[in-house]
Amino acid sequence: MKRKSLVKMSSLALALSMVFAGCTQQGSQPSDSQNSGDASAKGELKEIVLAKESSREMETFNMLYSQKNQDFENLTNVWDGLLEVDTKGKLSPAIAESWETKDNGKTWTFKIRSGVKWVDVNGNEKADCNAYDFASGLEWILNFHKNDSNNTSMPKEMIEGATEYYEYTKTLSKEEAYALKAGEGSKFNEMVGLKTPDANTVVYTCIAEKPYFDTLGAYVALYPISQALIDELGVDGVKAMDNNSMWYNGAYTMTAYVQGNEKVFTKNPKYWDTQCKRFDSVRFIMVESADVAYQLYDTGEIDYVKLTESNVKTISENKDHKFHDYIISDVPDKYSFQIHFNYEKKDKDGNADLNWNKAAANEAFRKSIYYGVNFVDYAKRENLLDPYSCLNYFYTMKGLVYKSDGTEYTDIVRKNLGLPADSSEKVIRLDSAKAEEYKKQAIEELTAIGVTFPVELDHYIKSGDQTAADTATVFKNCIERDLGADYIKVNIKEFVSSISKEVRTPQLASVYLNGWGADYGDPMNYVGQEMLDNDNAWYSTEYSNIYDMQPNDFNTELLAAYREFTDLVFEADKITSDLDERYEAFAKAEASLIDHALVIPLNYRKSLALGKIDNSSRMNGIYGCQNEKMKNWETNSEGYKTSDVK
Repeated sequence: MKRKSLVKMSSLALALSMVFAGCTQQGSQPSDSQNSGDASAKGELKEIVLAKESSREMETFNMLYSQKNQDFENLTNVWDGLLEVDTKGKLSPAIAESWETKDNGKTWTFKIRSGVKWVDVNGNEKADCNAYDFASGLEWILNFHKNDSNNTSMPKEMIEGATEYYEYTKTLSKEEAYALKAGEGSKFNEMVGLKTPDANTVVYTCIAEKPYFDTLGAYVALYPISQALIDELGVDGVKAMDNNSMWYNGAYTMTAYVQGNEKVFTKNPKYWDTQCKRFDSVRFIMVESADVAYQLYDTGEIDYVKLTESNVKTISENKDHKFHDYIISDVPDKYSFQIHFNYEKKDKDGNADLNWNKAAANEAFRKSIYYGVNFVDYAKRENLLDPYSCLNYFYTMKGLVYKSDGTEYTDIVRKNLGLPADSSEKVIRLDSAKAEEYKKQAIEELTAIGVTFPVELDHYIKSGDQTAADTATVFKNCIERDLGADYIKVNIKEFVSSISKEVRTPQLASVYLNGWGADYGDPMNYVGQEMLDNDNAWYSTEYSNIYDMQPNDFNTELLAAYREFTDLVFEADKITSDLDERYEAFAKAEASLIDHALVIPLNYRKSLALGKIDNSSRMNGIYGCQNEKMKNWETNSEGYKTSDVK
């Protein structure tokens, strides 16, 4: 019944979209207007409809504030930064038409193109987007009271005076900090290594040679905002802005937004990139699960769908199935996923869950999971036809950086961990003898400090999401099958709408199956999220709760392991003149993180799909936030066959 009601709701949303955004078409059939001109002759779509699972609803319209992919996949289409990437992942001009460094990355000059406009939701011009807006953007990010420390870690690591300005704003009252601007004669201009000699030039001065600094130009930490918008809405207004009050400089404006239901993107008539191919409109439908999305694709209501394990099994095993010859590879996302432990779990009354916390703090307990659990069945949920390609053994995403001799960074981590080469036939880190040894050790050590077995592991999923429930059940079965339900008992629990508010803030989950995607092209952006002594370390502060953990009688070993890892990261980050040496040092730090099983690498997302979009025409950066930008996409109204794509 739920599925049928949601399919009906999608039809209602289609009608609503006509009210909010004019006439938008269903994705399955070209409209009469599409049947004219060169695009329709090639079967291309001028309008598309895509499904997004409701668990991926965006949480903010302020891109400077967000660090989440579910926000980026929307906002990258309405808000542009300095740079973007091409289909091969190479940095490409965006608002900056060129950039250079003449001193090995100590200073960087970006030339801002003329004619870029800020517009309102209806495409009416509001202001020029120029160099001064990039200063306003960085001031906003580094202003503690404006941006709550979000996205500050990268500028603080790289730009002169960024840390000092951030700390300065923390000493101010909210009213004093709100009043700060980035113009000439400002405290920001005095303290921070960002200068705007004219409206078309931005010059960044780094704290040391940062030969990879330009890769940050594709991430929101260097994005612009207009001071005129801030003046119009006020600081709190910018924090709370929506699609109707924000300004746009991207490829589209969001002309309709119904939370939890739909979004409509309409071509921005004042967009700077006049040569790019865009859709007249794009509509996102929010659905409760991947199964509902598949039904909508089957009925022709959406134009692309990622396939679940059961979808792939049903289609691939039946040669007469109408989609049998149409299974294609989804765009592999650029996130490296791990099992992240919560080391200070609480119960629903706010009391410490000491049984779990003691177990999680025990290295032998964590290593018994690391060596003992075969997650191939979990990987099959992602890609039934090639599950081993989805298994992950590292923290940093493959392909981020390479040594001068061509050695890929995670291969250096592999060497430090003593792992063999990837295999398509086995899980290369599994070691049953070690797992049994660590399990026995954990039981002895934990029993001695009052831990009772089975240790209960609480894993949360969104209520009503059957795909998530099925995947969680596989995760549970992997652990209980390989280690024994008398050792670890996995409890699948649910949250209603916000895992952040309902689970993460009250610290209810034992583990999170989460990933990280690169903001810029350096290993620091990955391993830095797990450090001590860094209040912008995303996982240390928001998930593991290790950042401000106080020593007690059972966590000494845990804190020592984190200190060892953190010190190695600090030492690696000091190396800037020799990138080969830098990568070797970071690989040693990352190996320490994994060897102590402080996190456990889990999977990559390499899904299968059905669709009318040529995935090879999409942006394909390993870092940045622009990969979901809907520019220059090639489409085929008949759908792509397996044989059509490489």
